[in-house]
Amino acid sequence: MAITLSKKMNSFQTSIFNELAAYKKQKIQEGHSMIDLSIGSPDLPPPDVVMEELSNSAKDPSLYRYSLVGTSELLQAISGYYDRQYHVHLSPENEALMLMGSQDGLVHLPLVLTNPGDVVLVPNPGYTAYAAGIALAEATSYYMPLQEEHEFLPDLELIPEDIRKKAKMMILNFPGNPVPALATKDFFEKVVQFARKYHIVVLHDFAYSELYYEEKPISFLEIDGAKEIGIEFNSLSKSFNMAGARIGYVVGNSTVIEGLNRLKSNLDYGVFLPIQNAAIRALSMSSSFSDDLRDIYKKRRDILVDGLRSLGWNVHSPKASMFLWAKVPTPFTSTEFAYKLMNEAGIVTTPGIAFGTEGEGYLRISLAQSEEVLKNAIHMLKESGVFK
Repeated sequence: MAITLSKKMNSFQTSIFNELAAYKKQKIQEGHSMIDLSIGSPDLPPPDVVMEELSNSAKDPSLYRYSLVGTSELLQAISGYYDRQYHVHLSPENEALMLMGSQDGLVHLPLVLTNPGDVVLVPNPGYTAYAAGIALAEATSYYMPLQEEHEFLPDLELIPEDIRKKAKMMILNFPGNPVPALATKDFFEKVVQFARKYHIVVLHDFAYSELYYEEKPISFLEIDGAKEIGIEFNSLSKSFNMAGARIGYVVGNSTVIEGLNRLKSNLDYGVFLPIQNAAIRALSMSSSFSDDLRDIYKKRRDILVDGLRSLGWNVHSPKASMFLWAKVPTPFTSTEFAYKLMNEAGIVTTPGIAFGTEGEGYLRISLAQSEEVLKNAIHMLKESGVFK
């Protein structure tokens, strides 16, 4: 029998990530050594007390029922975390919602807020899940360029008036993926004014909030009036190395959170209760783990940046996130240079074009490898002669 997929599936094509993974596998099968600097998955473990809590809770037979929602203890832990970290006061009952990782909410939110044809303002380059959620809702993306001359912040003045009036959502991501830029208070204040004027809901993706180096990132909800028009997604994946546990949350505007909660009540049965207990421990612990984690990533950043600069590749040193956003040497495209690094040096990176048209001319390079691996990557690049 011939099976025809829905027209909606035309929006979900095989990505360049799959192509790179397949090519990497082929190179390994051919006997080549490969170092993968394309993956943004933490290679470090969660805090010991978090793993102990998960292990102990998993032995409790009463915790294997459906959780359905976030426990009151988890929602209180989320609210307490925001109070301590950002002096943002949240109501655990209606201004916080548990998610199966922040991507769960990012992808589903357009279904809550937009109708087919409505406009969503999206960063370009931007995290690929944004496009997936917009496609599911059959909304329309309007891309806001992130360019170096504007500190990789969207220029709201460039958005045409007719687009502003049609827009229902704006997506922001600082510190960002793939671009590890930081937002300023002044920029966020302009966003609040803009969103209020045009009745636009702001989605701020704050997944890299704890991975910063010289300057602490601003929570969007710190800005006066932000809760009136926006929400903020966060995750324990990067902050506490719990990526595989799939637990995150969204905080902010109660009306938006109620809508997302109503949708999710029809989609899933919540997060395994032992994982929620582990998340509570993570969110309630002292800041020493985060300080240590930042020190590790800062050392990795400096090893990679200094090593690449020593080869003649003058890459920018990021202030936050677990990525470098590196300009591709001329005359290569981002895809051409990514394959050149794979073929000649055994280094896997992600071409910027995978994240949008404005990503052309850049590579995303991950810091989610040990210092030893990163030093070896620099050695392999030096030996390859790519930068001679």
